[in-house]
Amino acid sequence: MSGVLPVAASETVGQAAGQAAQAGAPTRRSGLLLPQRNATRDLIDLSGLWQFQLDPTDEGEANRWFEKLPAPRTIAVPCSWNELFDDAHDYLGTAWYLQQTWVPQRWKGSRVFLRVGSANYAAAVWLNGRRVTQHFGGHLPFVVDITDAIAWDRANVIGISVENKQLPERVPAGIANGGGAMGGGLTGGYPLTTYDFFPFTGLHRQVVLYSVPSTFIDDVKVVTDLEGTDGVVHVRVDASGGYNGRGIARLNDVDTPLTFRSGVAEATVRVPTARLWHPGDPHLYPLTVTLGAGANVTDSYSLDIGIRTVAVRGDQILLNGQSIMLRGFGKHEDFPINGRGLNVPLVIRDGELLKWVGANSYRTSHYPYSEEAMLIADRLGFLIIDEIPAVSLMFTDSQEILDKRLAQCQQDIEELITRDRNHPSVIMWSVANEPMAGLPLAGAAPAAAAAVSAGTKFFTQMYEHTRALDPTRPVTLVGIQSGPVEWLQIFDVTAINRYYGWYALGGRLDQAAEALSRELDDLHKRLGKPIVLTEFGTDTAAGTHSEPAEMWSEEYQVEFLKRYLDVTATKPFVAGLHVWNFADFKTGQGIIRMGGLNMKGVFTRDRRPKMAANFLRSRWVK
Repeated sequence: MSGVLPVAASETVGQAAGQAAQAGAPTRRSGLLLPQRNATRDLIDLSGLWQFQLDPTDEGEANRWFEKLPAPRTIAVPCSWNELFDDAHDYLGTAWYLQQTWVPQRWKGSRVFLRVGSANYAAAVWLNGRRVTQHFGGHLPFVVDITDAIAWDRANVIGISVENKQLPERVPAGIANGGGAMGGGLTGGYPLTTYDFFPFTGLHRQVVLYSVPSTFIDDVKVVTDLEGTDGVVHVRVDASGGYNGRGIARLNDVDTPLTFRSGVAEATVRVPTARLWHPGDPHLYPLTVTLGAGANVTDSYSLDIGIRTVAVRGDQILLNGQSIMLRGFGKHEDFPINGRGLNVPLVIRDGELLKWVGANSYRTSHYPYSEEAMLIADRLGFLIIDEIPAVSLMFTDSQEILDKRLAQCQQDIEELITRDRNHPSVIMWSVANEPMAGLPLAGAAPAAAAAVSAGTKFFTQMYEHTRALDPTRPVTLVGIQSGPVEWLQIFDVTAINRYYGWYALGGRLDQAAEALSRELDDLHKRLGKPIVLTEFGTDTAAGTHSEPAEMWSEEYQVEFLKRYLDVTATKPFVAGLHVWNFADFKTGQGIIRMGGLNMKGVFTRDRRPKMAANFLRSRWVK
């Protein structure tokens, strides 16, 4: 068993040294276990109504807005502020959240933590006027021990500042000096971004207070294997304070002793004739680990695990030793009103629609999704390519900028793996989407050799770092059309986005199919790895029809998808097809994004099926 996966501190790249010095305690470097309530633990979900105020001049910290806002209004947490307030629709600067809460007296003697599920992009947290932590990089949780800052005799004041300024050293990167390689954004729209989805901002997931015993289970790591028909489950438990003592790992109604030395215990549990986790039967086994045993249990933690293996052999992806074909979509966390804010009913509904259309997988494009989404994927049997927010990285930038982005990407993958490694649904890590060494979709225009070399060094480091953190899953990078093949060579699975028939050869579907077929053959001959087509699609205005099929019509979307499915059906090395996109999603305003929407969904933004959804169902449901 490898060591516990580290989580980078909250004080990270792209920030002034003075800021870092005032940041307070860093977020914890160890586990990011989902908080739960049981006999030894408790929690308070602070989701609901908070006070809120925009801070366009960044005066809030100097004027102590973390204690009292001068002109607050009410906001919901979680949500994106951009979809709630007209004056904040395109606002990405600093804003402040304020909440008051009592901490129960029964928590005295416990350790108390504050957990922010997602703050996009940069956040700082105050408790009772004391700055306790800061964190950079959205979409992943951060946790800080606030035990020593709690007021037990009055309501505690929690202040959180959040901003999503589009700065070039961030991940995803902003546009330097309002320009950059794209001359004003990926689609020339507003707000200016280097990526083609809306830069939603705010507290996007729950803010939770939780208590644990003074000595507690800090992390659990599970790795499963197969020996014949038996499942083999390796469990590692990390406890706080260098705990030395005994515990229990209960799996399949069998108790296995744990012996902790310096806070670490490991055990291997055999499950005879195991019921394996796979899309057709996503069986989950309950696992409970404890400190102490019997009447002397001082802490416990429970999670559901799936027994399964993932591997790459030749040009196949194997699940439990059997070749699998990924069928599904790229998606977005995006819905009217709440923006990217957690919407649990939508997570459930999307799962139902994925099953209805016959999908068995999706990619978390282009950032980590909620923990609720991962839990539903575990339960419904969806195979997940789990992706960090490294979208549209440009390698013509300075080495200083690239070094800062590498540090942030390494932090992101560390946090993502620590959060999601126990989910059987997660079968692959993706370290970037559509990195560029020049203008995208540039056809035969040669990429700059220096940019290709810089990207090769960058992604070699990312691959090695990710594999060291988790050697049990393949690692991929999603390549842009006309992007450097050298970068694809580094990874275990070849993942590519292709738009022949839309951005290239638009309206010429027969030629598009021929071009796709040639490139797939060439890539396979050169790389010899399984290929997953992670994006292909057309913008389609729901209700627009034409005969013969023309671009933007529902008929054209169906014909486009039919060509891609037919071509790839003749390529046994194609191991997956992810249509772009599951549902229409919000973008910035622009001349190629009518209504500020990318309309490549086979469902509308409010989840009404287009003709393409029914076509895919006819091909995928057996």
